[in-house]
Amino acid sequence: MTQELQGRSALITGASMGLGLAIARAYVEAGANVIVCARDKGPLDDALEELTGLAEEGQIVAAETADVADPNDAERLVAASLERVPQLHVLVNNAGVYGPKGTIDEVEWEPWAEAIRVNLLGSVLMARAVLPHFKAHRYGKIVQLSGGGATAPLPRISAYAASKAGIVRFAETLAEEVREFGIDVNSIAPGALNTRLLGEVLEAGPERVGREFYERAVRQHDEGGTSLDRGAGLAVFLGSSLSDGITGKLISAVWDPWETLAAHTADLQSSDVYTLRRIVPKDRGLVW
Repeated sequence: MTQELQGRSALITGASMGLGLAIARAYVEAGANVIVCARDKGPLDDALEELTGLAEEGQIVAAETADVADPNDAERLVAASLERVPQLHVLVNNAGVYGPKGTIDEVEWEPWAEAIRVNLLGSVLMARAVLPHFKAHRYGKIVQLSGGGATAPLPRISAYAASKAGIVRFAETLAEEVREFGIDVNSIAPGALNTRLLGEVLEAGPERVGREFYERAVRQHDEGGTSLDRGAGLAVFLGSSLSDGITGKLISAVWDPWETLAAHTADLQSSDVYTLRRIVPKDRGLVW
């Protein structure tokens, strides 16, 4: 996907490695100005060097260290970005952690709460910080990274599951709040990725994450997992004008036909397709 983001500027969090860095690469290659952030300066500097090497003449690529779950850092990050570019068009909320592994009565409380703080509150804070700018321009794209915890239970990784489910429902709700301003808010399910989070599961072992989940992680590791390019490609689509009017959706990079969703914008606007909903008996052919 080339030049779909020409003339646009994006702020991408958690972009020093893994999927965040893959999204940043795709955005630079699609013509966008890109500001990336992460908490650790060393990996962020390495990412900035790589991204700068991909940029064409005139493209702006910059980096800022920040903790997205710190309200002051979130505000500072948006302000610093707007010093680099005249207008932000896209916020990609990618920063996230797995949190502690183990049953809820065994894990330490502070790491559990920290995962909620980073994954859920960090995404909300970044949205709060950028929304006044988006509203002033009556346009914007918020692309939220979700995960398997949003749509299925994840025993022994409960902080991650709860935070991802929470952030998807927040994205659906925010989409309705800002619809009149031309701001689209969507979530991405990127698939089973071989990133540092998978490494954490393998390191934790079956005793902490459960035998079934551990064995699934081993198979994923050995088979290579989902390509980072799928999630990055979907992030480009959701940051581009091609997706204008598609909002409040959780879209799978692997299973959903997102490359052709622009042709179905009207259907998506008038339905609950790609949203979180409760299953009732009649949905499963039961009459109670």
